[in-house]
Amino acid sequence: MTDSEPTAGGRSPRSEVWALVHAERRALAADLAGLTDEQWSTPSLCAELTVREVLAHLTAAASLNPPRWLAGVIRCRFDFDKQVAVRLAEQLGATPAETLERFRRVVLSTTKPPLPVVAMLGETLVHGADIRRPLGIGRDHPVGVVTQVAEYYRGSDLVVLAKGRVRGLRLVANDGPFTAGSGPLVSGTTLALVMAMTGRPAYCDDLEGEGVALLRRRCGTA
Repeated sequence: MTDSEPTAGGRSPRSEVWALVHAERRALAADLAGLTDEQWSTPSLCAELTVREVLAHLTAAASLNPPRWLAGVIRCRFDFDKQVAVRLAEQLGATPAETLERFRRVVLSTTKPPLPVVAMLGETLVHGADIRRPLGIGRDHPVGVVTQVAEYYRGSDLVVLAKGRVRGLRLVANDGPFTAGSGPLVSGTTLALVMAMTGRPAYCDDLEGEGVALLRRRCGTA
């Protein structure tokens, strides 16, 4: 795919999506610049990972081209969770400051595993929220960016179960144009819908409608 070709869904040229990825990375790096060691150890919304570990995971994703990704998968005997853990450990560094510096080096990277560019945008946005919410850091995401990510996840189970999680539900954003599906209503901000779609039960607290209870169960909580 060239930079002039549309991404999945025909939304934006590939180069434009990379610009959005870079903007999200840049904003995240700025938000984390003044963290204390204690804050770096805060549990994130990403299961069993700290804030610092999630950032290292993002660095790893921005450092893996398809051949390196495939070599790692083979070395880990197709255990994808092990592959993620190994690559995270490679990018963690000796201190939180080094973790952040490693991430800063890949802010403008266009290296990626064999995934569509919009998946990298989704990963950056979702893991950014995994980090920010436990730390009490807000970000006013451009609604068009979050809508593009929502449109991607509503139709994909490629990296994370999302399409299956919202099957049989009607999703309606109250801050933008995103709508999807049919069935019991789930309504809220586009970001909250994206985060719930990708299995973050904390964001179900920000949603309304008769479908929220089912979505919460599908996120792994009663």
